[in-house]
Amino acid sequence: MRAGPAWVLYWVGFMALVFALSIPFAFTRKEARWIAFSTLVLAPVLMMVLYAHYGYERILGLGHIIGWAPGLYYALKHKHDWQIKQTLAGKYLVLVVATMNISLVFDINDVARFILGNPS
Repeated sequence: MRAGPAWVLYWVGFMALVFALSIPFAFTRKEARWIAFSTLVLAPVLMMVLYAHYGYERILGLGHIIGWAPGLYYALKHKHDWQIKQTLAGKYLVLVVATMNISLVFDINDVARFILGNPS
C-alpha cells in the first residue's frame, strides 16, 4: 500500500479513525455496535482470508463489500432513529455511513476491475 499514492494512505488512516470511533458510540447506540462489528471484526477477517489467497490485489475490496454490508444495512434501516441534529452519535452515524459509501465506490470499482482481468 505504501507503494501507491499518498492519498490512499491518508484515506485508510481516516477510515481507521472513523471506524475506531464506533467503539465509544457502541455503548449507547445499536447502529454503532453493528458498525463496529462490521468494520473492526468481520471485514478485516474477510480481507485477511482474501489476502492469504490472492495477495495485495484489487479483490481485497470484496472484504469491505461483504464485511460492511451488515453494519451499513442495519444503520440505514434505522436511519429514522439517528437524531442527527440532537446528538453527537447521530452526527457520527452520518459520517461513518458517508465514509463507508465513498470507500465502497472504490471497492466496487476495484473488484470489477479484478473480475475483468486487471488484478493489480
